[in-house]
Amino acid sequence: MNLLFTGVGGQGTILTTKLLSNALAEQGYDVKMSEIHGMSQRGGTVLTQLKYGGKVYAPNICPGEADYVIAFEKAEAIRAIPWLKPGGTVVYDDREILPMPVLLGKAEYPGEISDSRYQIADMRLIHVPAYKIASELGSARDQNIVMLGAIAKLLGTEVAIPSKFNAAAYQAGGTYIETNS
Repeated sequence: MNLLFTGVGGQGTILTTKLLSNALAEQGYDVKMSEIHGMSQRGGTVLTQLKYGGKVYAPNICPGEADYVIAFEKAEAIRAIPWLKPGGTVVYDDREILPMPVLLGKAEYPGEISDSRYQIADMRLIHVPAYKIASELGSARDQNIVMLGAIAKLLGTEVAIPSKFNAAAYQAGGTYIETNS
């Protein structure tokens, strides 16, 4: 199984991938993970790639190979669609974090992820309003934990949430998937 996580620096993309990687390894899967930080400290893209299964030889996912793209921000979801394989699933939060060129009026924010110009064959879209859910639970910073709960539910796995994280946010992500997909 190939999963590509993407978001903007500071959203917890790497932490989320590490928590899921550890859980899958504890369940006996061979797991490989890689990280690409880019300009993440300046609000840039963060990509993590996770592969798991019986035997995995390398963590890298090529464009067109991801079973899942998990995106913590709408524009990052759109940018990551080329990584998705036909029939793959994009799990995304529609939160918009405007990059500097957009804020300065030198570029436009991309359209909606459902726009036909972004679609690939048999692509499945699952919107998880993780930022909104996390905010309603008391801390928008738990957006990544809500997304972790959602993806764990979709994969049919469980992740033990360390006590310093919001277990309610994890449960809310799983519950959202149960009631909305």
